[in-house]
Amino acid sequence: MKFATFKPNHATSEILVGIVSDDERHIQALGFDAAQAASGVAAVVRAQAAGVSLPAAGRRYDLSAIELLAPFPRPARNIFCVGKNYFDHAKEFAQSGFDSSTKPGDDIPADPIFFTKVPESVIASGQAIVIPQGVSEAIDYEAELAVIIGKQAKGIAEADAMDCVWGYTIVNDVTARDWQNRHKQWFMGKSFDTFCPMGPWAVTKDACRGEQTQVRCFVNGECRQNASTTDLIFKIPKLIATVSAGITLYPGDIIATGTPVGVGIGFKPPKYLQRGDRVRVEIDGIGAIENPVI
Repeated sequence: MKFATFKPNHATSEILVGIVSDDERHIQALGFDAAQAASGVAAVVRAQAAGVSLPAAGRRYDLSAIELLAPFPRPARNIFCVGKNYFDHAKEFAQSGFDSSTKPGDDIPADPIFFTKVPESVIASGQAIVIPQGVSEAIDYEAELAVIIGKQAKGIAEADAMDCVWGYTIVNDVTARDWQNRHKQWFMGKSFDTFCPMGPWAVTKDACRGEQTQVRCFVNGECRQNASTTDLIFKIPKLIATVSAGITLYPGDIIATGTPVGVGIGFKPPKYLQRGDRVRVEIDGIGAIENPVI
């Protein structure tokens, strides 16, 4: 199933959560109260984690008439992210001169490289990625599959990790490459306002084969990234086991699994995002998000 967070129209501040129809033309609102709905699809994940029945579905809205929000408009915690998790991308990044995470020649990480993005960086499909004038012009895209955690757990074994997955969504891990290089830890260059386009909705894990799906990114219609999650260096169970070894995971936590080869920094010269660009990320089983750059 697909669950979306939305406003009934562009003139209201009311936030609703609903079920997306199979043909993706309608959304049927669920009867969450305003406080629950403000957390977006997290309200669904938490209810199901607690064994509580979802509220009854009510009014149906045409998708073309509503304002779609990010499925998690402001996640409860920072988004867990993984760097250098596709073999070819790890090599392209190591050769870019911007990789401060390893020693020269040590292209493939021995363990997952984790960092986080702040919740306030999240925007919806259709909203603008903002190049921060006077701060950075080296702005890059990174198409990623994001895993949504469905239960509270700690010390999860790899063999049990997929039982903790509620579903998936799409994330564009937008990055200021110069800040990523300058500050060594990647948090700063990854967390600027608007640097986490997410959506268009969240899908349950039975709707998307997260461990075997295709991730694509287009800039102005040009395909830049196209890879399968089968090429991940560290698979989803390994990522969950690694994070949960010392950190308790909660329903609604999000783990972005890394980006494939083809990011802007991998070109010579680099193909950074420019004002007027449009970035589209597609993942089979989920859908697509598209954002203008201003």
